[in-house]
Amino acid sequence: MRRGNNDPRQKHQGKQRQNNQPRRDKRDVHGWVILDKPIGMTSTHAVAVLKRLFQAKRAGHAGTLDPLASGGLPIALGEATKTVPFVMDGRKRYRFTVSWGEERDTDDTEGRATRTSDLRPSADSIRALLPQFTGLIEQIPPQYSAIKVQGERAYDLARDGETVELKPRPVEIHELTLVEHTDSGQSVFEAECGKGTYVRALARDIGRILGCFGHISALRRTLVGPFREADMIPLEQLEALCNRAASGEGSLADALLPVETALDDIPALAVTRADAARLHRGQAVLLRGRDAPNCSGTVYVTVAGRLLALAEIGNGELIPKRVFNLTGLTASSGRNDEKV
Repeated sequence: MRRGNNDPRQKHQGKQRQNNQPRRDKRDVHGWVILDKPIGMTSTHAVAVLKRLFQAKRAGHAGTLDPLASGGLPIALGEATKTVPFVMDGRKRYRFTVSWGEERDTDDTEGRATRTSDLRPSADSIRALLPQFTGLIEQIPPQYSAIKVQGERAYDLARDGETVELKPRPVEIHELTLVEHTDSGQSVFEAECGKGTYVRALARDIGRILGCFGHISALRRTLVGPFREADMIPLEQLEALCNRAASGEGSLADALLPVETALDDIPALAVTRADAARLHRGQAVLLRGRDAPNCSGTVYVTVAGRLLALAEIGNGELIPKRVFNLTGLTASSGRNDEKV
């Protein structure tokens, strides 16, 4: 039978010949890559690039980092995607520069100026204000943010010219310090904060109270949950490692951190192989005897030193919530031994 133009196999073969490249099969890859994201790249694009480099079936990131920003973007591959919420709930640390004298609609250098001032703050006036922005505070997100308003993203509405009334939200600033101040109208800060904090909004609000206005002109994330700056890998280094691995001179596993790295603050519980088999089938396990844990709540379960599941302890039972299947490419033994 003659195939018509709508035959999908014919289309695939034509595409393959046109690109002159065979399609690469996806594979199971499990672990975390802490990308040192370059300025100008979106978080979504970064995930797509790493997914391609590792030929991974599944990938996702743990907390958006603006294109303007550089630094830590934790990318979860494979089964690590099941642990993303634990990283997103962790603390984050930023180093950022505020340029005074101009407020912008995006609260960073990419927007247009909406307010200006000839005033420039002193270092003492800035330091005196910082306690107001430390601890549990109310913060209005930027107009250009991913907050949903009646089903649409605030930044999409803002790009269409709409002014959105965003409600204040409670956020926690654990630490906010002025680390450098210049006469040229710029100040460098470091902030450690909880989930949902917008550093751009900090610059906006501090500038308004000081009466000089301000916006972010540089931003770098140096800590995300358990992942520090020392864990970050530049994109160029990952691409070089990929090329070496393709020629048999290395392994992409060297760039991976173990899945359980994201569970650093959660107690671990080792079980027998028999109990592990029950948990793997989704069945609860009775906890009894002298070695039974006396705690409750979430634990991560291991068998023979290998991550098996996330589970809940309650009423004398261990109930599996998320079971991991780590068959495929995982972190190398050297990285497994590292303490993050």
